[in-house]
Amino acid sequence: MTSTIAPPPTETDAGPDAGRGSGPHARRFGLPVAVCLVMGNIIGGGIFLLPASVAPFGTVSLVAFGVLTLGAIALALVFGRLAERHPQTGGPYVYVRAAFGDFAGFLAAYSYWITTWVSNAALAVAAVGYLGVLFPAIGAHKWSMCLAALAVQWLPALANLAGTRYVGAVQLVATVLKLAPLLLVAVGGLFFFDPANLGPFRATDQSPVGAVSAAAAILLFSYLGVESAAVSAGEVRDPARNVRRATILGTVGAATVYLLGTLSVFGLVAHEKLVSSQAPFTDAVNAMFSENGGAGGSWGGTLVACAAVISMVGALNGWTLLSAQTPYAAAKDGLFPKVFEKTRRGVPVAGVLVTVVLASGLTVYNYTAGSEGVFEVLVLVTTFTATVPYLLSTAAQLYFLASGQTERVRRGQLVRDASLACLAFAFSMWLVAGSGYAAVYQGVLFLFAGVLVYALMSARKRRAAVSPEG
Repeated sequence: MTSTIAPPPTETDAGPDAGRGSGPHARRFGLPVAVCLVMGNIIGGGIFLLPASVAPFGTVSLVAFGVLTLGAIALALVFGRLAERHPQTGGPYVYVRAAFGDFAGFLAAYSYWITTWVSNAALAVAAVGYLGVLFPAIGAHKWSMCLAALAVQWLPALANLAGTRYVGAVQLVATVLKLAPLLLVAVGGLFFFDPANLGPFRATDQSPVGAVSAAAAILLFSYLGVESAAVSAGEVRDPARNVRRATILGTVGAATVYLLGTLSVFGLVAHEKLVSSQAPFTDAVNAMFSENGGAGGSWGGTLVACAAVISMVGALNGWTLLSAQTPYAAAKDGLFPKVFEKTRRGVPVAGVLVTVVLASGLTVYNYTAGSEGVFEVLVLVTTFTATVPYLLSTAAQLYFLASGQTERVRRGQLVRDASLACLAFAFSMWLVAGSGYAAVYQGVLFLFAGVLVYALMSARKRRAAVSPEG
């Protein structure tokens, strides 16, 4: 398919991202690192509690996982197509702006940026819980927990500031290290699988459809991060080709780990025990290496805690990069403050620093504020803001297809792309619905607060356009 909107950049005409990958500390990602970026951002810390979270619904939750996986893969395929048309840094922001103009593009960029720094704070706070297992002194005081959470955020930020060369290295190592224990359970656990542990297909009084929907509401956000390679397209070698491949391979890889891991835990840990488990993967490891399932808990818990910390630090490394890329792309178009446009060693420095400072402030607030629940509300709001770019991006793909802005497209290919876009749009709507009424309501208010920023940046952009040069 040939696009008439934005042809892939060449070596001599690489668009706004040209030159960002130059220098000894700036290196464009190859396909393996791009795949690790996608997998590392999708697989955070939530996987270590997912089996216990959905166990109360019974094994019908595996059906819900399968349905969600199809939706996530459809979304990944749509992002791959969009990246072929617009292989530039910014991902959803670039696609939405090309289809619907500056305002829609700004909303996509702003909502995605909000999601990244609030999510980074949440990841850091969650990581401290696992660090407390490895180093009990960390959990003894609020100040020690706060310092640990700040360290967990700033170390990936420093890796980002060191240059894209180090970001890719950290992401590759972190993904390999965290996948090792997960695959131990996901694949090795199948050899110890006991069908008697599965429990009932439906453990609640809900109808099959109701049970699938209820389980899906918990699982819906397990696949956030499928857009990671698209957002960082400017850092990927041959983005028109590799972004699509990385997005699909990374999503399928994460889905495989999710499904096999959950299935193995279901077959290793008795249902009645799994429902109340606080560490399902630890219980699974113990069941694999102990006849009575009780001995060896110390090393099993340590193994899972190490994997969880590595998983979340790797996710923070990747999300910190993404948190700088979208504002960078918007700043290039005059829709974000110009400071976000400046780069060093291939990395948008201001984007990284502003993000880590905001996330650090939210982290300190979490440990020092007397009021309860505010931090949790902000995290829930991001479950809505994260889906806004997905919804707008799939709508952009439908717009490109319906408006005839492509050439020499076979009818079968057009039907296939349109079907995938419709499925991805429905999946995105399901994500929005799964956020809950309160999160959608508060998220809309949070999102529309950015309209003032857009008004000021748009006015500045217009003044710059009409002012005489010189």
